[in-house]
Amino acid sequence: MDQVPGEPVRDLEPGTGTGTDSEFDAGPLQRAVRALTGEVAALQAARADRRLRDLATGILVAQLGVSPAEAAEHLGRLASGTGMSVSDVAADIVNATAGASAAAAPAPPSPATRRLRRTDAAVGAAEAAGQAAAALLEGGLGPLGVREVWLWRRTATDCLQLAAQTGGSPLQAVHWQWLPAHLAGALRTACDEGAPGWFPAGPPPGEPLPGPGTDAGRAVLPLRHHGTVVGVLLAVWPGPVSFDPTLRRALEALSDTAARVLDAAPDPAAADTAGASPPLAAVLETLTAAALLLHRPGAAADWHIAHANPVAQRLLAGVPDPVGRPLAEVLPEHCADLERLIARALADAAPREAARIAGGGTGSGAGGLTDVRALPVGPDRSVLLWRTADDPDRLLRRVLDRLDQLALFEEDLVSGAVRWSERAYAVVGMAPDAPALPLRELLSRVHPDDKEVLAELLDDLTIRQEGAHALVRLVRGDGGTRYVRISAEPLVRAAATVAVTGVFQDVSARYLTELALGATYDQLTVVEAQAAARHEVVRQLQRAIVPEVPASLELPGLLAAARYRPAAQEYRVGGDWYEVLPLADGRVMVAVGDIAGHGVEAATAMVALRNTLRGLAFTGAGPGRLMAWLNEVSMALRNPTATAACALYEPEERLLRWSSAGHLPLILLREGRARILETPGDILLGALPSVEYTETVTALRPGDVLVLYTDGLVERRHSSLDDGMAQLMRSLEPLADAGLERIADRLLAEARGNTDDDTSLVLVRVVQEGA
Repeated sequence: MDQVPGEPVRDLEPGTGTGTDSEFDAGPLQRAVRALTGEVAALQAARADRRLRDLATGILVAQLGVSPAEAAEHLGRLASGTGMSVSDVAADIVNATAGASAAAAPAPPSPATRRLRRTDAAVGAAEAAGQAAAALLEGGLGPLGVREVWLWRRTATDCLQLAAQTGGSPLQAVHWQWLPAHLAGALRTACDEGAPGWFPAGPPPGEPLPGPGTDAGRAVLPLRHHGTVVGVLLAVWPGPVSFDPTLRRALEALSDTAARVLDAAPDPAAADTAGASPPLAAVLETLTAAALLLHRPGAAADWHIAHANPVAQRLLAGVPDPVGRPLAEVLPEHCADLERLIARALADAAPREAARIAGGGTGSGAGGLTDVRALPVGPDRSVLLWRTADDPDRLLRRVLDRLDQLALFEEDLVSGAVRWSERAYAVVGMAPDAPALPLRELLSRVHPDDKEVLAELLDDLTIRQEGAHALVRLVRGDGGTRYVRISAEPLVRAAATVAVTGVFQDVSARYLTELALGATYDQLTVVEAQAAARHEVVRQLQRAIVPEVPASLELPGLLAAARYRPAAQEYRVGGDWYEVLPLADGRVMVAVGDIAGHGVEAATAMVALRNTLRGLAFTGAGPGRLMAWLNEVSMALRNPTATAACALYEPEERLLRWSSAGHLPLILLREGRARILETPGDILLGALPSVEYTETVTALRPGDVLVLYTDGLVERRHSSLDDGMAQLMRSLEPLADAGLERIADRLLAEARGNTDDDTSLVLVRVVQEGA
């Protein structure tokens, strides 16, 4: 067995995963099995074709009074003379028995009637009801757009018993297995009244029917034998359908053929897959991994495939009809190792897994099997799950695992199984052969000040059942401390979190350079009483400097309104600020800013920058120069980094001169349409010395509304800033004619943030002089 470097076969005993002890050459055996199964499929098709020819030969014997051999020769001469195939001529002869003479040349080809006759022959040649239903769908109903076929047999007690279905859900088949005589609905109506039911856009309200959705088109047809209704056919389309007269006639013509399906023998695997298997099969249908449900008639019997989910069917496309076949026929290269894995799972009454089971040849439809799992579901049933080496999900995991300091983890909360990628052991600081730890057990390795942060992450995943992330310090076995970001998403089923998938990211190397962190973990060691008093002082100072609901301001050529909303958590004092200031030269300065981080440092930095800008504005300098000075002040005072946008409005020319230091773009609302003013990519304040800031000039018109804001208005968890800004513009446009006070209140009410960040908002409207 080929071995992939770095992927040892886990949980298989030595010698069991190599396949070298098999008594056969896996490559030739697989090719032989595939050839034989293909031959069987061809024989089944030939059998249906032969049945059609025999019917035509019998008709010629009766009409011409010749021997069967002479009738067969005559059939061949007709085909040769018309240039048609013998099967097409035979279909025309059978269709013509209602009136036309078969001794003459057949009528011009009729694809619909030939398809009907071939479908009838295929149904008659089927050995089981399931095969007959599949032949009916493939040859007759499928070309009409039908995707599911359901047939019920009318019993002696006037009940309806599901005889066959193809294309539908196994779980639905369990629900619709038996319909009592007193149960009303479209199926009972067709059975009792003998009239078809046409439902172009789904069944009537209160009368459910099997199918993919409520709006899928359905046709319910009574099935007759010697004038008596013996069953019901349900044809289901993938969506709405128009039942024109041609389609109705075609469906009704196929109902006689469908009635013959009821005479076919029950499916041989039906008894073996009854009971708990259909619900289990329905669960397997939802998996993204390949899955087989296996059953074994006896302790010494071979394992047979009872169900294959869509992923497995795609991977096993080289084997016709894998359901019902022995496992050795479908996966001959892997069968020996798989049976040993299943035997261990049954013996231990617990799931067993192998990292990889390789195939013996390059032509294998399934290829090498990876992440193989055997789950016992009873003494004679087992589930096999696997992925392939070229599985996109697996390839994506490998790509992610190669990213710098990024590692994947999975945790099954039901079974307790935990899986880490190789890099995860290095991030956490554990030996590669150590057992992976669940998130809850990492609490013992987290810095004492961060245990509550990790506990909150666990509550988000398991109680609130939402994705979350957290930054914690992990204390490694060697005494070192690493800053690790944990991001995870829960898998929720039946209102319970059953699994967690996520990543560990070691951010230690760049933690100290992250501009958004305003307070360090050392500051969190301050006693609670001192911190509470300190924050209360700052909050009072902040309210004094930035009033929460200021009155509207009348300025030269402008009306202005501003709002400030503090952070959701009272103790998180922020650094947002705004300024609306008329200057002595007739201009008006409008500015907003956001200091990185929260707490005393952010609040004091906000006071320093805001007051500095107020004083510098009276120098008469432009906004670009003001931003450059403000940056130098921030560098000299060693304040936290900050973003800011500063605009100077000249009322006589209605010109807006503005600059941005890494701040969110301004929004202009004009004539009911909101648009973003393109922002130069200038760096934020306090990052680098001697920075020159771009100055942009925008001409304004009477009625224009300019919006300046901080990220608390548009930032959302699990959403991008682009999405938040798009929502802000959609909220603005219906308010174009409203007053500024109403616009400000509506924007704050609709843009309720969930990032525990404060928000500043400034609105200015250009007014006509003298208005």
